[in-house]
Amino acid sequence: MNKIYLSAGLIALLALGSCKKDYLNTAPTNKVDMSKVFTTTENANTALSGIYRYMFERTTEVASNQQNKPGVGGILLDMDFMGEDLGIAAATWFTSTGEGNWVGHRTDNNNVTFYVYRTFYKIIGNANFIIDNIDKAEGTDAEKIRIKSEALTLRAYAYSYLVQLYGKRYDAAIKPNSQPGIPLLLKSSDTAMPRETVENVYAAIVKDLEDVIQLNVGTRSNKSQANVDVAIGLRARVALTMQDYPNAIKYANMFISGGKYPLMDQATYQKGFNDATLISEEVWASMPTADQGDTFGSYFAQIAYDANTSFMRANPKRINSALYDKISATDVRKKMWEPAPTAGNFPLPASTFVRQPYMSRKFAVKTAGGTLGDVPLLRASEIYLILAEAYAKSGQDGLAQNVLFDFVKVRDLSASKSTKTGQQLIEEILIHRRVELWGEGFRFLDLKRLNLPLDRTAVPNYVSASVNNWMKVDAGDDSWQYLIPRTEMESNPNIGEQNK
Repeated sequence: MNKIYLSAGLIALLALGSCKKDYLNTAPTNKVDMSKVFTTTENANTALSGIYRYMFERTTEVASNQQNKPGVGGILLDMDFMGEDLGIAAATWFTSTGEGNWVGHRTDNNNVTFYVYRTFYKIIGNANFIIDNIDKAEGTDAEKIRIKSEALTLRAYAYSYLVQLYGKRYDAAIKPNSQPGIPLLLKSSDTAMPRETVENVYAAIVKDLEDVIQLNVGTRSNKSQANVDVAIGLRARVALTMQDYPNAIKYANMFISGGKYPLMDQATYQKGFNDATLISEEVWASMPTADQGDTFGSYFAQIAYDANTSFMRANPKRINSALYDKISATDVRKKMWEPAPTAGNFPLPASTFVRQPYMSRKFAVKTAGGTLGDVPLLRASEIYLILAEAYAKSGQDGLAQNVLFDFVKVRDLSASKSTKTGQQLIEEILIHRRVELWGEGFRFLDLKRLNLPLDRTAVPNYVSASVNNWMKVDAGDDSWQYLIPRTEMESNPNIGEQNK
């Protein structure tokens, strides 16, 4: 097995060999001449496209159980299966194979921790090559700036997950956050780096995103590419994670005031969350095309109610029934799950599909009979909820109520502005966050950043056997940290101590 720290260096560009277009139109698609990749902005852009493709492709570097590891989308599913709001009735992928039962990320040689670590560091490694070389490439200044800004955004995005998963939570009451974070590789020549502090990793993330915002590149071919709007949204997300509420407010307001991504209407909300081009509020998404499909190893193969896969036919994804009960009867989101599905109220593609209480219809495949859809990476809904939470936690209840109402009135045409204040208002905002972002990869990270426990015993319809009876984790427990993969610990002499 390759040394993991080298994945951010010399072997990084091997991930790009699967691009439909090879770099020089002469070399084999699995071989890249490093000296020629960045001679032109066209070739550098092909390398950038390779990163975007890598983000949704099935991981091929783990020994087994690959179907539930469709790139970044698979990691997002991990994050929800490790929470309490998304569950299934019987043990299978994501529940008893390492994710939902909290075994994989706490076992240093498990596929789960290797897969997550490897995926994000490959993104970082490829981005570093682009950042280091793009200024010397032949091409227009506008193209160089665009390519660099996208690479910086991708690097910041990858580090934002790595530091949250492999480091302890950021605590704004502690200055600095000197707890061990992750190796911080900021140049393509960096290898075998020590673990930086959580504080320093966040500082690097913030710098990358603010550099992109200063570059202010708004143009892009489609929503699969990261532009300045993505960077502004991610900057607000990172600020919220750091409990930096002034900056969460600043950047969320900057995003919303741009008016580019209006909240989707109720008809669109019910169409399956599968086509970023039709979703007004979709800011960023992985958008595989039909020729890039993976029948069983895609995000939608694991979450879409009508995906014709063994993972979906027999194991429909279900919402926490206590959370479902908190949704207003006039809220369109109430229609995204069915508490008592029948052939009449929940038609399915074939008789081989199972119906179970509280099953989801939020996600549907883009084309009947297929397993593809656009994977949501950032939506405007999240930014409204970030702004509402940041206002509420800053003691600005009136502004928080206004923002929350701006969001909720689009989901629920009969909604009234909240009159709650203080902690009750915060809890109301967080309920909307759980409902709105269900299945999109937030719950584990939210519990960790909020320093809340995992408690599946309070979920009436949670099946304990599906996760080997792993039902409760105290806030602050060591289990909230992923272990560094054993391969990295053995290969990198500077990595330092393993997480507890």
